[in-house]
Amino acid sequence: MADELETGKTNNETDLNVSETAADSNSGAISGAAEHTYNESDIQVLEGLEAVRKRPGMYIGSTSARGLHHLVYEIVDNSVDEALAGRCDTIIVTLNSDNSVTVSDNGAGIPVGIHQQMGIPTVEVVHTVLHAGGKFGGGGYTVSGGLHGVGASVVNALSEFLEVEVSRDGHVYYQRYERGKTCSPLKIIGDTDAHGTTTTFKPDYQIFEELVFDYNTLLVRFREMAFLTRGVKIILNDNRGESPVSETLHYEGGIISYVEYLNRKETVLHSTPIYITGSKDTSLLEVAMQYNDSYVENIYCYANNIINNEGGTHLTGFRAALTKVFNDYARKYNILKDSDKNLAGEDVREGLTAIVSVKLENPQFEGQTKEKLGNSDIRTLVETVVGDKLEAFLEENPQVSKLILEKCLTAARAREAAKNARELTRRKSALNSTSLPGKLADCSERNPALCELFLVEGDSAGGSAKVGRNREYQAILALWGKMLNVEKSRIDKVYSNEKLLPVILALGANIGADFDCEKLRYHKIIIMADADVDGSHIRMLLMTFFFRYMRPLIENGYLYLAQPPLYKCEKGKEFFYALDDNELDSKIAEKGWSRKDKNISIQRFKGLGEMSPEQLWETTMNPDTRTILKVDLQNAATANEIFSDLMGDNVEPRREFIHENAKLAQNLDI
Repeated sequence: MADELETGKTNNETDLNVSETAADSNSGAISGAAEHTYNESDIQVLEGLEAVRKRPGMYIGSTSARGLHHLVYEIVDNSVDEALAGRCDTIIVTLNSDNSVTVSDNGAGIPVGIHQQMGIPTVEVVHTVLHAGGKFGGGGYTVSGGLHGVGASVVNALSEFLEVEVSRDGHVYYQRYERGKTCSPLKIIGDTDAHGTTTTFKPDYQIFEELVFDYNTLLVRFREMAFLTRGVKIILNDNRGESPVSETLHYEGGIISYVEYLNRKETVLHSTPIYITGSKDTSLLEVAMQYNDSYVENIYCYANNIINNEGGTHLTGFRAALTKVFNDYARKYNILKDSDKNLAGEDVREGLTAIVSVKLENPQFEGQTKEKLGNSDIRTLVETVVGDKLEAFLEENPQVSKLILEKCLTAARAREAAKNARELTRRKSALNSTSLPGKLADCSERNPALCELFLVEGDSAGGSAKVGRNREYQAILALWGKMLNVEKSRIDKVYSNEKLLPVILALGANIGADFDCEKLRYHKIIIMADADVDGSHIRMLLMTFFFRYMRPLIENGYLYLAQPPLYKCEKGKEFFYALDDNELDSKIAEKGWSRKDKNISIQRFKGLGEMSPEQLWETTMNPDTRTILKVDLQNAATANEIFSDLMGDNVEPRREFIHENAKLAQNLDI
């Protein structure tokens, strides 16, 4: 799942033997402790930005593609903070041909005067000193996404070079840094009537695993920012190709436009999103919400325009208010009878698309990447404002209220049916001494971190995989036929589906709201399907299932796609495998062979079942030689959209997707 589908924006990863790596690591730690005495010389003091270069993951999450793009977000976030302060309305991001990035805004410009405490220009302090910024109560920003004051300095530390130009006070000021160190004093390079800051940086090849920015990843993020900052214009330019590409993102409707955009391919229950706003002291709240006829909830939470993937107090308050208001309304108008149970939270959120955005003066985030909001007073604000105003909306719009409540009641009935199916499944499992599916060939290792589960398409391939595997840490579950498309089904259908139930039982962590990552029996779940259209469909069905009902499994990096070869090429006693036509041609050329040579034999595997156990192990299962793709969830909103397009009821979005991407298709069986 490439391009905009962030769930499927995967990273090539040649795996290691997990059990051997763990054993080596442990033995090394023990022997090291015996040989070395811990004393004063072991205490290191990292000065300046050395700590960032030593442990970049602490500041940007990782040194993979995600961390690379996080550098751009940090600089753009600073420009967005200028917009939130009312000093900026245009931000231009340019991807340059040398793979550097330029971010320019028309804000006030970073102060350039000598900093009283540090004795150097303030712009230099901002770029070379951790925890230095205008977001700690000095009055520069009432609301900002930055919390720790490490954004610009971290980007500087992790860049091969960074150049900053500041336009203010009638002059253009310039300074250059290399790997976090100042190269030259701040100097005036011109005069101007303009104001703003322009930053150009090039990520350091010594730090990052990847150095190529993905245009679509940035486009999705900046579109999100433009929706959340009403009126701001963000222009993304890509000057790396033969033909420059540019996109202007500007939405006067704010988060109302955002919800409409997210639901643009869905069948909505009410034409206009419900909009709620309120404030207390310096904290502001905006909510936009709209129901559609799907079976999934999509709630995205933001604090000061920073997405909080793990939610936080604003999400807790929103959910609590939603559940209470709908139950109170249903009781008041006798939609729920005295004998009926209350609607559960998941019932009132089925089919809901919502944006919950709060802006506050002193946000308390967990970690530099701001995954979760912790301010306790925000829960009270959200719960109170949403409770009061949503109640008023339901009273004033009885027809819309009736449509939403009917959907909630249907969801509640499905939840009860799912509960009954789940209990029946548990009772059946209790009668079975193993409580595991019969087609599961388990491994002997019991530490989930060391265990792999291969979900294999077909009994024939499953048989080969069982023979060829390493029984110590590799388990095999053979799947047969096409499983349920969960995009078109509620959870009760999932529990009663004979194709998906073995997967649920094998993983042992339940599904939906009951899913518990701590109970997972394997920390590598590898989908192994044929390299053809049917195999692609199997992979998509399984990934849809995992995304909808076991999303933490993806978020924790436990889901992978096997990459079986399509070809085996032999000449005499020498042979190699190739994943596709491009690799086949490349390897033939490397060896100086020719396809016209009669001594060359090229075998095309039509499916996994054609491989012997030895071939399957050697090419697809052996951690020392295989290539597997890690399924990575970078943007839940985009992933949700693609799954809805490809697996939902509406045909037109699927037709559009196929039309736009048909040229990328390879290895079609004709």
